[in-house]
Amino acid sequence: MGSSSFSSSNAMTLLLGLLIVSSLIVVSASNFYQDVDVTWGDGRGKILNNGELLTLSLDKASGSGFQSKNEYLFGKFDMQLKLVPGNSAGTVTTYYLSSQGATHDEIDFEFLGNLSGDPYIVHTNVYTQGKGNREQQFYLWFDPTKDFHTYSILWNPQHIVFYVDGTPIREFRNAESVGIPFPKSQAMRIYSSLWNADDWATRGGLVKTDWTQAPFTASYENYNANACVWSSGVSSCASRSPSSNYTWLTQELDSTSQQRLKWVQKNYMIYNYCNDAKRFPQGLPPECSVNP
Repeated sequence: MGSSSFSSSNAMTLLLGLLIVSSLIVVSASNFYQDVDVTWGDGRGKILNNGELLTLSLDKASGSGFQSKNEYLFGKFDMQLKLVPGNSAGTVTTYYLSSQGATHDEIDFEFLGNLSGDPYIVHTNVYTQGKGNREQQFYLWFDPTKDFHTYSILWNPQHIVFYVDGTPIREFRNAESVGIPFPKSQAMRIYSSLWNADDWATRGGLVKTDWTQAPFTASYENYNANACVWSSGVSSCASRSPSSNYTWLTQELDSTSQQRLKWVQKNYMIYNYCNDAKRFPQGLPPECSVNP
């Protein structure tokens, strides 16, 4: 009995040890010191808690921002954000992928601030070869200032998908078949910023930033890039073995995800450029036939 008890105790100790080690591996896999550079804001962007937390702040003098150390060509990118609480009218928190130059590609999440009690607007856009104007906007089904929520971008050769807590809210399919370039040749970095845009962000600019509420702060944690790192013209995915876990590279929306996407778009979408005939009197953009 004593020997059996000793073995059980050892097994439990070993299991706890393995759990602790595995949790350390998860934490070390998401470390802002290793993954990003705070690029502007004169100290308003801070990495805290041994690299586990990043905060961006905005006051009347300046906002702040960061970018990923790596460039990527395709990937699945997850970030947990807690948005500016209270009266955040006039502020914009961004989280996006972008290349550089006049013909850049870009995949945007922008979170438009609000008056206390009003919902945030999630603004999405996709640029290909320098051309954007592909906005879709949504309300969220929760308060994004109370807790951290996961915002994800899937980018592979077939499509781009925007997710909130694992629920797809928007899909932009490859529309090369109708002559629209698709982001597949320009490496992109992850960028994020918190800045003042009270000339347009809240109710078209009618509601201005209340600087008595400053500093405004957004918080980030658990950044994960399951992606092809681009370095010196070579992709890290070029040498992947057949057993590697690159399922996201060919991932499509299954029937359940398609139903969830329809649910979000039916209940929470507040603007879709592909439904805005007044904006495009000469006819809707051609990719709308592929991305209804």
